[in-house]
This record gives sequence, C-alpha cells and structure tokens, in this order.
Amino acid sequence: MRARTRLAFGAVGAVAAAALLTGCGDAGSSGTDAPQQGASGAGCAPVAGQQLIALQDDKKLQNSDNVIPAVNSKVANPQLIAALDKVSAALDTPKLIQLNKAVNDDRKTPKVAAEEFASANNVTAGIAKGPGGDIVVGAGNFAESQTLGELYRIALTAAGYQVKVQQIGNRELYEPALEKGEIQVVPEYAATMAEFLNTKANGPNAQPISSPDVNTTVTALKAQGDKVGITFGAPAAAQDQNAFAVTQAFADKYGVRTLSELAAKCSGNATVLGGPPECQQRPFCKPGLEKTYGLSVGSFSSLDQGGPLTKNGLRTGAISVGLIFSSDGAFATS
Repeated sequence: MRARTRLAFGAVGAVAAAALLTGCGDAGSSGTDAPQQGASGAGCAPVAGQQLIALQDDKKLQNSDNVIPAVNSKVANPQLIAALDKVSAALDTPKLIQLNKAVNDDRKTPKVAAEEFASANNVTAGIAKGPGGDIVVGAGNFAESQTLGELYRIALTAAGYQVKVQQIGNRELYEPALEKGEIQVVPEYAATMAEFLNTKANGPNAQPISSPDVNTTVTALKAQGDKVGITFGAPAAAQDQNAFAVTQAFADKYGVRTLSELAAKCSGNATVLGGPPECQQRPFCKPGLEKTYGLSVGSFSSLDQGGPLTKNGLRTGAISVGLIFSSDGAFATS
C-alpha cells in the first residue's frame, strides 16, 4: 500500500490521509455490486487484453499531483535546490512510468533504476557544487518514492553532499521529521502535500487549496510550506495521480481515448467500473465521473486502490474501466 492517500479517497487530513484500504466490499464473493440506479443505455462491456492505457482526463477532474522536491528550509540553499530541480527537469510521466516498470516489473532495485536513468538523461550535467555536508533523503514506503529518493541522492552527490536515502514510512511520519530537520529532503506530490499541510493546519474540513492547474497548486503549496519551514523546488512534468484505465483492446473496440468519449459512448448497463470500495463515495472517483463527465455505469466492482486486483480485472475482462495510478508501470508500452 502506498504511503500517500490520494485526493480521490476521502479527506486528506492528517488522520484521514493515513487510512488504509482494507480489502474488498461485502457485496458478494465477486465483489461486484448490483446494477447502479440511474444507469441507462447499453454501455460498453469489458474487453480483455494485456496492454493498459490511461484515458485522458480532458475536463481536469483530478488535481495536479506533480512530483516536487520538499526540503527543510534550513538547508535549502540555491545550489541544493538547483540540483534537485535537475531531477524535476528530467522527469515526465512517461519516464516515470518506465522507472516504475524497471523496478516493479523488471525487478531492478530503485538504486540501479535511478542510476541508469540519471546516466541516460544527463541528470548530473552542469550541477554546481554547494557547501556540502550530510543530507538524509527520506522516502515513503513504496517503490516510486524510493526511486525518486535515489535520483535526488545522485543529484545531491554531484553537488558535493554526503547523501544517504532512508525509507521513513508514510507522510504522517516523514513530514514532521522534515519540519524538524531530522531528514532534509523528501520527494513529494504537489496537490496531495498541499492538502496535507492545509488540513493539518486548518482542520479536516478546510477549504481545498489545490487545483488541476499546477502553478496554482504549487503557489498554494509553497505558502503552506513557508509556515512550517519547508521549501519546495520546481515541480516535474511527471504526475502520479488517479487515472482511469482501460485495455487497449477496449479503447480500440469502442473508440475511446478520453473520459469524455467514455461517458458519451459507454454510459449504460454493460459498463463495469472497478476500484477500491471508497471509490463509490469519493468526489474524485465515481461521483466525480458522474458530475464532471456525466458517466453512468451499470455496476461497480470492489477491488483495490490501483493494485493487482484492479489491473487483473481489466486484463481478464471482468471490468470495463478501473482506477489505477497514472505513473503505473502497467502503462509502459515496452
């Protein structure tokens, strides 16, 4: 289970953000609910296939969860930030997908995958030397965060620092450690971190400050960080956020590449949406698809949060569309 709770799944306050999904629903052994009230039309039955694609979120349902370095402000000198920004400049979502595939599917260690990426993308070229010293890069308890931490290690080593990567756990553990300076750098996600700091300061019902626009989100994030002694570098183009996936075979059969096309062509009884049980209530999941896109589905299958159950459901033809993370290695084409 990933260390960070997506905006799709409940309040992003300090307590709610730590909640873990705990298995499938209780609607029967299949985990598939009865047809949803209000579904009409034929819909689009699942189509099995191995290759998965993410449908374009063309109406911007999801907020901007771009990868961004978070730094304890006491060590955030210009050379250190510039080194971390070199990593951000090298990363887009397709490259992050390939990094995750290298670790999760090809079984490379995060360290090896990061070193190969840094070499292929000239990450250390032109990095200026900073004042040096010891830096601990904290990483969450999931592979992507560890790989990003290793990339930060490589860049900061080139800037003259003595760096080690330490797996810390979830945000509730590493964010206070970052504030206190027990760790100095953490790879973060703009919208999720903005709302974490927002609700930590202002309560679980605080008005959201993140946005589908990355500049708006980062401006709000930096304002929150200034209050607690955390500085943020430049956001990468790479995003790791909720994405709605279908098989390539499904997309080809029904002619859908965007969520708008899915709603227009596939609203109806044959369409099966798969995801964690919370998806049925959370505003960035099923209700968001209904409100923003006008999608109605025939049934919902309670599976997991972007994990093997959802991906297997897509590949075996048990569900039409499923919620997985946009940087998942399953989206890799080679």
